[in-house]
Amino acid sequence: MKCPFCGAEDTKVIDSRPSDNNTIRRRRQCIVCDRRFTTYERVEVLPLMVVKKDGVREEFDRSKIEKGMLRACHKRPVSADQIARLADEIENELMSGGEREIPSTVIGERVMGKLAATDDVAYVRFASVYREFKDVKTFVKEIEKMKK
Repeated sequence: MKCPFCGAEDTKVIDSRPSDNNTIRRRRQCIVCDRRFTTYERVEVLPLMVVKKDGVREEFDRSKIEKGMLRACHKRPVSADQIARLADEIENELMSGGEREIPSTVIGERVMGKLAATDDVAYVRFASVYREFKDVKTFVKEIEKMKK
């Protein structure tokens, strides 16, 4: 950290403590001029980008996952808290994956996996829209896969 008074590049940290909004307040002292100053550090969070099927990129929006799951779970024995928890799990998995760009297909598959483990009907509802089922045969094939 450069000293704001003399421009020297050698400073030492005297005190560190948490501050508001996930920042850390650091008291520093310049080794050259012996003056003290305060700096604030915060983690830089880069937004997660979603790459759509047509190649368009947009910022990740967790609410889209929740809305899709809410529609799939309509009139099913799945609470709003369960849906929020599933969305949390998916978001955490994506954020901890280390990738900054995620294909929308990966997100859709994760949602289907969580719904399949939660409620079969909700899973089929979501899959029918996500995979664009064209006819009843496709529904039957998906249900047969679930039986196995």
